[in-house]
Amino acid sequence: MIAHRNLGLVAAAATLLAAAPLSAIFDRWTWLIQATIAVAVVAAAAALTRLGRVPLWGQVLSMAAGLTLALTWLFPSGSELLGLVPTPATFEHFGSLAAASMEDMRTYGVKVPDTDPLLFITVLGIGGVAVLVDLVAVGMRRPALAGLPMLAVYSVPVAVYVDSVPPVPFVIGAAGYLWLLVTDNVDKVRRFGRRFTGDGRGVDVWEASPLASAGRRLAAVGVAVAVAVPLAVPGMTGGLLDTIGSGTGDGTGRPGQGGSPGRIDLFAALSGQLNEREVADLVKVTTNEPAPFYLRFGAADELRPDGFRVRTPTGRPVTRELPGPQEPDRAGVERNRYRATVEVTKNLAMPYLPVYGDPVRTEDLNGNWSYDTNLQVVFSGRETSREKRYAFEYVRTTYSPAALRQARALPADHSLRRQLQPPRVAEVETLVDTLTKGKNTEYDKVRAIYDYFSADNGFSYALSTEGGTSGQDIVNFLNNKVGFCQQYAAAMAWLVRAVGIPARVAFGFTNGANSGGGTYTLTNRNLHAWTEVYFVGFGWVPFDATPAYGVQGAARSAWAPDTDAPEEESPEPGATAGPAEPEATPSAERRNEGQEDPSSGLPVDSGTPTQSVPVWLWWAAGVLALLVLLAVPALRRLALRRRRSGGRAPAPVPEAAEPDVVGAPADGRRMVVLADAERARADAHAAWDELLDTLVDFRLRVDRTETPRATAERLARETLTEDTEATTAVRLLGRAEERARYARNPLTGEPLLPALRRVRGALAARADRRTRLVAAVLPPSVLLRWRIATADGSARLVASYGRVRQATLRWSPRRLLASRLAR
Repeated sequence: MIAHRNLGLVAAAATLLAAAPLSAIFDRWTWLIQATIAVAVVAAAAALTRLGRVPLWGQVLSMAAGLTLALTWLFPSGSELLGLVPTPATFEHFGSLAAASMEDMRTYGVKVPDTDPLLFITVLGIGGVAVLVDLVAVGMRRPALAGLPMLAVYSVPVAVYVDSVPPVPFVIGAAGYLWLLVTDNVDKVRRFGRRFTGDGRGVDVWEASPLASAGRRLAAVGVAVAVAVPLAVPGMTGGLLDTIGSGTGDGTGRPGQGGSPGRIDLFAALSGQLNEREVADLVKVTTNEPAPFYLRFGAADELRPDGFRVRTPTGRPVTRELPGPQEPDRAGVERNRYRATVEVTKNLAMPYLPVYGDPVRTEDLNGNWSYDTNLQVVFSGRETSREKRYAFEYVRTTYSPAALRQARALPADHSLRRQLQPPRVAEVETLVDTLTKGKNTEYDKVRAIYDYFSADNGFSYALSTEGGTSGQDIVNFLNNKVGFCQQYAAAMAWLVRAVGIPARVAFGFTNGANSGGGTYTLTNRNLHAWTEVYFVGFGWVPFDATPAYGVQGAARSAWAPDTDAPEEESPEPGATAGPAEPEATPSAERRNEGQEDPSSGLPVDSGTPTQSVPVWLWWAAGVLALLVLLAVPALRRLALRRRRSGGRAPAPVPEAAEPDVVGAPADGRRMVVLADAERARADAHAAWDELLDTLVDFRLRVDRTETPRATAERLARETLTEDTEATTAVRLLGRAEERARYARNPLTGEPLLPALRRVRGALAARADRRTRLVAAVLPPSVLLRWRIATADGSARLVASYGRVRQATLRWSPRRLLASRLAR
């Protein structure tokens, strides 16, 4: 019974560990706390019924009842008895939560917020899996089958997650399953009595058996292989490794992109793209609108002290009819309906789709894509825009300044009032009061802020500045007056909110290169951010405060003209200006001159792509690195040969050298050592080692048990029979090594190096071309020496680990506990 209780606790813990991948789809950890409570109640109910020896069917009923009580306490309807006992109204509440969870699944993209319907369905699923795992693993004693309900839990994030599920939750879940298997098998083995090793030695209770140790090692290797193989095999992963890179390949490819709409950092994506040295085509759009405005894909309307943030969008599927503009028609407002077709390249992968204006109908998009009417974005929690092709109809709205001046102040009960509480920044409030002083209409206040970002006030465009949007970053930008579109858009939106008018930052593309027929090619140079201001009765109206000369394909309008252009060049009311050329404003050229990117020292030129490193240069560098790597063994062999030769002449024979007296025994005999004996002995050893390595390089047998003379005679007899000089040379080398090993006085004065070269030349002459090539490029003697060194290092490491493990076993808690119980 104790074993069953232990196995039941392990089954509950394994269920929670198997649910670890759900962390990839929830924004917070509330689900884990509630699931832990539910699983703990299920495990307690199972333990109590087993303690009372209740039949298996009774255990299942008790676990189901415990799960019901846990759900009642976590998700009450308010009509429970004593706050815990469910009533019919409770089950009706559960049904409504389950139905609402389906709607939330269609609405939210990962990571999802903590809504009661989603939390209820999650806790119910994990609790049900806990019941099944306990039934199979403990009641039926089939723990291996418990992997099926655990796999069902893991399949949920795999099915809904945009990217690949991270490997860490998978490892945690696999560890829980293996823990359950090990616990069951340990319990079965203990029933057989005392354990013994293979050599008959008894195994103490505290000591792990060799079988268990092997099982743990195999489990660890299996989990590691299961994680590593999908990363290495092409096509088996879609988000874990593909999100890393420059973006020119098949991955998401761009900083800040990819993943769910709730996690994407559009500011980071914009900064990364604008600072790319390489120009990449992202979108091709065809429209029948004569002068289109910006292609839009995102908006940031949540303002915190650390800057603007992208809120998780919610909406309805685009397969239904979209609402379009909600404001009524009025004088000075012109609306026209157009059609556009968009083709997204493989270089742009994000959970948003670029669209014009207010879309009213889409084509070629499935139900995975939704439309948020508040943010006016098309998004998905399951797909990305990569290589998507779709068409849509949209409404383009233009305004006259006179019409916008009729907009009244935002009512006190308006839903956008929540956006009118920006963080207090003294510098911003002082500037806003100064700019809007004497302005009576909402439009005039916005226009005063918009006109402030002009060259006359010292503002200029540069990509070499930091791109933050927090209060301190905005103050720095307003003081320095140098930045790019991200800072202009965020600063204007912040100032407009400070005056009491809703504003947000929009993201999209400016007009790209027109290839004719209303087709525009948009690159990363066309990525842009601008400000949208809400006017009551008109909706969200765009204002682009970024200097037009710094943005390719910039467009201006009658209500937000180019503040740096001459007054007479302002467009007519209701019309949209074409792309602003840098040459249109002479002062713009002067402001652009002299600006340099600090990372490269090159002048900033947003209109001309910077030259990237040629592809062939990267290939050449890669080939050169490969050749250097392949040349390492040959260089090592050459260095070893030079060290052995030493560039020295043979040790001369001393003619009249006075012997050095080393010692005098008692019997009067004297031991003498010639002055150059040690050098001669070292030369003989070096020459012999070089000969053996040469034999290995030319794939000739080397017998380490032979004496040097036997080896030399074998070579002379079997290999060098036709070369008399080589035969004499190899015998000389053998005799020198023999004397160096065994004789008191080594052989001196002999030409060992010429003899060694003669033998090597003879061996090379009799070898085939392939053997000679391998001996020169990848010498087998070097590779063999490296393999032996690796094996020795591995053996030393294993031995060190064994000594450390043996030392730590002395203080094992299991051993100490077993010793205490024995006493």
